[in-house]
Amino acid sequence: MNRLKLNKSGYPDPTAYAALVAVSKSEKARAYKPLVYIASPFAGDISANIANAKKYCKFAVRRNAIPVAPHLLYPQFMDDSDTEQRKLGLFFALVLLGKCDELWVCGDTISRGMSAEIAKATKRGMPIRYFTTECNEVSR
Repeated sequence: MNRLKLNKSGYPDPTAYAALVAVSKSEKARAYKPLVYIASPFAGDISANIANAKKYCKFAVRRNAIPVAPHLLYPQFMDDSDTEQRKLGLFFALVLLGKCDELWVCGDTISRGMSAEIAKATKRGMPIRYFTTECNEVSR
């Protein structure tokens, strides 16, 4: 018999065992953090858009999620104004999108790159959530 099912005297104790299993499952549930892809504009007012993307990532963390924001990463070493590098960066981003649990579309504007991300998530049947610039969820 499983040792956890026995009390310290060696007798079966199914009530205590069930309670320990429930606590363990509860702890695992709290530990789970979904991987969410953050889609928000990058081009245009780049400094404001970077600040907004950081705000959306912080919001995701507060909501118990792990944010993935490729538009904060790839421009660090790739040139968004170079057509080939931009295409490659979008390809990389779409690969990362496939690893995520949800797509979070943030802000009041949907850019061309965000449209591609939304289309890919839709094709994959991925949950898509929309948030305003103030991080209020809205339905679409």
